Amino acid sequence: MPEGVIVKALSGYYYVKPLCDGLIVSEETSVQCRARGIFKKKGVSPLVGDRVIYGLTENGEGMVDQILPRDSELIRPPVANVKLAVLLFSLREPDMNLNLLDKFLVHIEHSGLETLIVLTKQDLAAGDDEATATVKALYEEIGYEVLVTSSLTGAGSEEVHRRLAGGISVFAGQSGVGKSTLLNRIVPGLLLETGEISLRLGRGRHTTRHVELMDIGDGGFVADTPGFSQLDFLELGVEELSTCFREFAPYAEACKFRGCSHLHEPGCKVVEALEQGEIAPSRYEHYKLFFNEMKDKKRRY
Repeated sequence: MPEGVIVKALSGYYYVKPLCDGLIVSEETSVQCRARGIFKKKGVSPLVGDRVIYGLTENGEGMVDQILPRDSELIRPPVANVKLAVLLFSLREPDMNLNLLDKFLVHIEHSGLETLIVLTKQDLAAGDDEATATVKALYEEIGYEVLVTSSLTGAGSEEVHRRLAGGISVFAGQSGVGKSTLLNRIVPGLLLETGEISLRLGRGRHTTRHVELMDIGDGGFVADTPGFSQLDFLELGVEELSTCFREFAPYAEACKFRGCSHLHEPGCKVVEALEQGEIAPSRYEHYKLFFNEMKDKKRRY
């Protein structure tokens, strides 16, 4: 029985491409499959990105017989086996929003995915290179990989393309950051409409109605979906928040009290690190803001 990966799910059908040596064979035509009824009985749904065992039926279609173990699973968007979360934030138009970037990073850390921060529209911020360098240095010091791109000049596009090779990635970030423009430059001939796929925090009108893996070459696929941008903290417990700020970890272990909130407890090593300049004030302020937001939501629900 052949193995494949679900590259699209639409109206009860799953479109499967074969696997060869662990990589999706992009040149092959997708097989339109149904899923066996046993999945529904077990309360399991195949997801885009799932590695599956499938069989061909007499009418040229197929049947998903088995879902292989998942490396990761996202609820929003419903995608399995994502390797990398790419957070796109523009330096200008719209201006950099560190609060929103940190909110996305919390969600990604909680999901356990690798993260790539891509700062777009470098050409529009050409007169403020110091600010760009400051933001890049801030997140690299924490341990994040940061690339700076310009879709106008092409700067950084090849580096992003190389980083996306050989796995499934999901894009998220501000609305209007130039996601489609970047992908069009990475994959000539893709011809995505600029502005068509906008990712924003909260609810909004989106043109993408289903999840689909977009082939970008070199074994890389991007999960094309609006859902990942609709973030909230309901699935993340307030006690888990500090673990999603990775620079807190070396200090939190030495806090005087177990379960320290890093807000007001005596002997808090995270606060000491902040006061000594080891933790960026903007990151700590956003931690406090998110903590209070989550507390307020918990009281309301």
